[in-house]
Amino acid sequence: MSRCRGATTALATFVVVLAGACAVAGPAVNAEATAAQPDAHWVSAWGTAQQLAPDVMPEWTRPPPVPDHPLQSPIPPTPEHLVSQTVRMVVRTTIAGRRVRIRLSNRFGARPVAIGAAHIALHRQGSAIEPGTDRVITVGGHAAFVLPPGATMLSDPVSLAVPAPAELTVSLYVHGDSGPLTLHPLGLHTTYVAKGDLTGKAVLPDARSNASYFWLSGVGVETTRRAGVIVALGDSITDGFRTTLDRNRDWPSVLSDRLRAVYPATDWAVLNMGYSGNRILRDGAGVSTLARLDRDVLVRAGATWIVLLDGINDIGWAALPGAPSSEQVTAQDLIAGDREIIERAHLHGIKVMGATLTPYLGVNTYSAQGEAIRQALNSWIRSGGAFDAVVDFDAVARDPAQPQQLRPEFDSGDHIHPNDAGNRAMAQAIAVKVFDPVAIMRRAQ
Repeated sequence: MSRCRGATTALATFVVVLAGACAVAGPAVNAEATAAQPDAHWVSAWGTAQQLAPDVMPEWTRPPPVPDHPLQSPIPPTPEHLVSQTVRMVVRTTIAGRRVRIRLSNRFGARPVAIGAAHIALHRQGSAIEPGTDRVITVGGHAAFVLPPGATMLSDPVSLAVPAPAELTVSLYVHGDSGPLTLHPLGLHTTYVAKGDLTGKAVLPDARSNASYFWLSGVGVETTRRAGVIVALGDSITDGFRTTLDRNRDWPSVLSDRLRAVYPATDWAVLNMGYSGNRILRDGAGVSTLARLDRDVLVRAGATWIVLLDGINDIGWAALPGAPSSEQVTAQDLIAGDREIIERAHLHGIKVMGATLTPYLGVNTYSAQGEAIRQALNSWIRSGGAFDAVVDFDAVARDPAQPQQLRPEFDSGDHIHPNDAGNRAMAQAIAVKVFDPVAIMRRAQ
């Protein structure tokens, strides 16, 4: 395929075609995107939530390191932009199917991003893909396309046999300068960046690595099997902050493994829609849960449940030095936010499991007032009757000798984020019997 020039400068004619003259006779239609089987349906098999760029955050929202525990952040530095580079990202899907498609988003971009080529394949190891599984991704029949500012785009279906579970690679070649990135900083899987268009290469030579997802916000699988999707919604604790890279130790991943064991006839995906710094009511390190609910949860194909673990940043960040009085919250404010999420989910036929907030004594955001709010909110989550189900993460994670703090064996070292063992215990605490495969099948139809 010839390379199109000048792609980043114009969108006027057709947003999915690279601007400028392209030496192709017509759309590069993916011949492998064969017709779907009559009983097949699309299901979200993987997803991630995108965040605001750090430089748009107010200074007071950036908590300093805990003085007596100066741990390095597990979020590695990300480039400010990509210029004529390939990025290869690894995602873990847990729903089997014969066709896949991806969701790309330039939600926080202020300029169009020209994608010169895109590929998907089964992952082998490192930056390597499984031989014979590489497939070209098209959008609107075109192998080169543009992501407009603020837009989300679905690719065309691609024929690729995907087992469950599986690791896939999505490779994007950015033609020219991308400008500021729309990304998920903590991807929990190693991402590879190399110069030039290497999207179809078996291995990316001389690649630099980080652990973020760039523009990729979802992967869908077409399946004829019964399949269920649960969305884990929350902050850095759900995001898997301080869990082991490339090992799928965050509690949403552990939960999906449990579900496959309990319901072997059903394929399950637990989409991790947490991100570090998330708050229910207000923007911080990203937009609030109330602001992102539609695009991160309600549009996900096959979603029937939300597990909501959120609010500790609303409580803790209000105690930070320099936080304006407008950032103060009460338990009733957070309860009202939770009720709003529940009502909006119910309008879409999605049930919500409420999770109690885990302890945070020892963090610089801790305060006696904040602890009282946490206790009041947890009491309402347990007994208020608003949620369709409840999981008591607080009871699992707290230290019996001092309930305001994490159990020592679950503490990653920063006193707020559970380690791998803590995440496993949280996933084990969820009563998976409430996730009814019969109801899932009715919704899929």
